[in-house]
Amino acid sequence: MPHPFNGTKLDCPVHLVLSYIGSKWAILILQELFQGSRRTNEFLSALPGISTKTLTARLRELESYGLVKRTVFPEVPPRVEYSLTAKGREVQPIMAALNQVGQQWLVHSPGEGRNTPSNRSTTSYGPRSR
Repeated sequence: MPHPFNGTKLDCPVHLVLSYIGSKWAILILQELFQGSRRTNEFLSALPGISTKTLTARLRELESYGLVKRTVFPEVPPRVEYSLTAKGREVQPIMAALNQVGQQWLVHSPGEGRNTPSNRSTTSYGPRSR
């Protein structure tokens, strides 16, 4: 699949990765999938504020980039599960690195007492603030 074009250079690898994972909700969806396969209702429970329409659009987008695999089970009613592809799993170390930088920035930012590492829950790539 050709990579998306947003009016910037297409040969920049950082831009390419960010164009795939930088849309609203994409990182949180991937974060859920780092923990294992998910069904639509599991995403909706884990991601308060996302609508079914937006979730479906983001999952289709991530699937079109080859990051997410959609599996439909031949049952009545049909069961659909989403999981990461090998390409999607390649994003996890990137997320871990971003998480590490974010932790350092939170510690050194104004108002650091509000959101210290000990006050946050953990995710599959590190602490998550909520």
